[in-house]
Amino acid sequence: MIITDVETLHLRLPNVAEIADGTQDVLVVRIHTDTGNTGIGEVTSQSYVCQAIFEAPRSAERRHGLAEILVGQEVDDVDRLWQRMYYNTNRYGRRGAAIHAISGADIALWDLLGQARGVPVSELLGGARRSTVRAYASLLFGETPEETARLATEAVGQGLTAAKFGWEVFGKDPQTDEAHTRAAREALGDDRDLMIDVGCKWDAGTALERARLLEPYRLTWMEEPLSQDDRRGYAELCAESPVPIAAGEGDVTLYDFEDLVERGLHVVQPDVAFCGGLTVCRDIGRLCAEQGRRAVPHCFSTGINLAASLHWAASMDNGDLVEYCLRPSPLMRRLVSNLPPLVDGRVPVPDAPGLGVELDEDVIAEFLVARDN
Repeated sequence: MIITDVETLHLRLPNVAEIADGTQDVLVVRIHTDTGNTGIGEVTSQSYVCQAIFEAPRSAERRHGLAEILVGQEVDDVDRLWQRMYYNTNRYGRRGAAIHAISGADIALWDLLGQARGVPVSELLGGARRSTVRAYASLLFGETPEETARLATEAVGQGLTAAKFGWEVFGKDPQTDEAHTRAAREALGDDRDLMIDVGCKWDAGTALERARLLEPYRLTWMEEPLSQDDRRGYAELCAESPVPIAAGEGDVTLYDFEDLVERGLHVVQPDVAFCGGLTVCRDIGRLCAEQGRRAVPHCFSTGINLAASLHWAASMDNGDLVEYCLRPSPLMRRLVSNLPPLVDGRVPVPDAPGLGVELDEDVIAEFLVARDN
């Protein structure tokens, strides 16, 4: 199976709001082969920039575009192809947008390898431990505690056993934070998991104060309370916090996650369409198993990311939790025509070869960003 073409499709809603909603814009990657098989991937980043990384022409050593690196290669060993992309983008990559772009290519390569071998990606990643994965609702806080409570009640009505609220009004003052947390906990009840996403708003001292304030509400974790670059702060906070601390959605490559684990992070949250792809997530899962940490995929974009995250979660012994985005965006709800559904608070892992997802060509045509000739 030889790669013959690497295609990128930039899909974007007509109006993109400056809110924490990754379902408004996405770069879809399709890798075509001489056997007629096509692998599908996704990049959750700045789509215009990452599309240029794919399309950049061959340049001096270690400065090539991803399509130039991949076309003509055999899809036989995804690790080899990941290292080839990483090495040949070294002069402008190693971190940042180049790794984000590699993520989409890597997901598509795993999809192709699964198709070639006739097995789901979860089998390739180490064997499926489960056929469904427990979902948690991923929600933005309401403008008022009453609105937050309403959203939590809706999640309960959908059969979900866990919910995460984040961003928006949260993080500005302790009284507001406690009021929203109390509202969410009371609406969810005592037997469901509650997580809070702070959105990188505090320093370590403030985060510790809030963790102590919110401890009575039995948070499963507090997510990204600090700047993603405040590694010392995370080390201090993780050592003292009465609430488990989660982070990692903005980190890339195994090297970043090794650092987070060394700092004491309790819950590790790579985004498969951002961190380097399924190859990196597989290695992060192994790291977390060795170090006794929990790995939970960050997933707030489209059904491609959801499917890849499900396969990774299903392949881990302790991976029975996945973020399930409930935003109404058509890029989340309709781009994947066979979107894995919520069933009694769980999500089935696609069992067809590869990722097991199909794209709706009408949705692609509707939201495709036109290219200048």
